[in-house]
Amino acid sequence: MAKKIVISGVTRGLGSALVPLLAAAKHTVAGCGRSMEHILDLTKKYPEPHQFEVCDVRQEHCVREWAEKTLRTLGPPDLLIANAAMMNQPRKFWDIPAAEFDELIDVNVKGVANLIRAFVPAMVARKAGVIVVLSSGWGRSTAAEVAPYCASKYAVEGLTLALAQELPPNMAAIPLNPGVIDTDMLRKCFHERAAMHQKADAWAKRAVPFLLNLSARDNGKSLNVPS
Repeated sequence: MAKKIVISGVTRGLGSALVPLLAAAKHTVAGCGRSMEHILDLTKKYPEPHQFEVCDVRQEHCVREWAEKTLRTLGPPDLLIANAAMMNQPRKFWDIPAAEFDELIDVNVKGVANLIRAFVPAMVARKAGVIVVLSSGWGRSTAAEVAPYCASKYAVEGLTLALAQELPPNMAAIPLNPGVIDTDMLRKCFHERAAMHQKADAWAKRAVPFLLNLSARDNGKSLNVPS
């Protein structure tokens, strides 16, 4: 059955890799990103009923307006994927400027919260749907020089697991570790070593069927995309 799927951060990385496969499988995708150029390109490639909007997940009013438009035209999503995230410039925590830390928390944590507040009430009213928050291996373990990123992913792990306890039956909230993928974000901390890891397009071929198969039986589980 075709699903309605909302994804944040569709202009780069994993979000960008998911869109073509979901659209090819006849699912309807509503996505957002900060790059006007990339959003226009997606709109040309994947016309209606797909919908792509410029939206900064850090801005609560922007996410709310995007959600209102999407819910009005498509209805509540069957699958909500909180994907938008950023990585800090690797360095000792005390050397990371407050502004850089604040921006990362605004995207990785507050952005997830904004997305949930905007879309989940309509899903709860319908008593159906799956919420997936992309976490990380660094949301369950730690490493030097990426303390802000670790903190943000630990935060969304906890947020999502608590959310799972608040949902009605037949819904699910799942923190999902996608694995280690060669994206711009990984290259920021792994540099040339990122090329040793799987590409986003190859990852998406495994991730899409896994995501589409998630259901209420997975509520409250910290999961990993199978390698």
